Amino acid sequence: MEGFPDLFRLITSFLLIFCCFFTSVNKCYADSNVTLNNQKKEIKRSLESLKDLDYQTWQIIVYPSSKESKNLILRIVGFPGSLRIDHPTNLIVNSGRKNWDLKDITKVSKMKVETLNDSAAEFDLSTLIDELDKNRTLRLSLPGLINDLPIPPYLVSEWRSLAE
Repeated sequence: MEGFPDLFRLITSFLLIFCCFFTSVNKCYADSNVTLNNQKKEIKRSLESLKDLDYQTWQIIVYPSSKESKNLILRIVGFPGSLRIDHPTNLIVNSGRKNWDLKDITKVSKMKVETLNDSAAEFDLSTLIDELDKNRTLRLSLPGLINDLPIPPYLVSEWRSLAE
């Protein structure tokens, strides 16, 4: 009977540690999920927060321009109030020897302009996705704002799967 409280504490400690480790495991892939738009239609999108080489955090969202279309839109969002993106500013994407210059389409839709703040920009990602044949690291740069934002291969793979 004297060893029972010690055994009880030991078992309780192991259970507590077990619960802490295995109930809050973070996943190591992008947050691809299905959401509803304003017309109550489901839209599958990719959402990830990444840091550039200057340690600024950016939210990267990729979604189709419409449910029927395979055209993808890349939205880059910075911390509101800390920066201002002047439009139009094209996004430069590098992957090895290949370079793309993605067109700024932020001001194309009046509805989007009203909902997006000055720290967000949208780009047409379709030409880049069409030309990619492998899931390679991409490097994004937005003149004056983003010097080098690496996009890992698992995220490129997810973007390519959205276009299918």
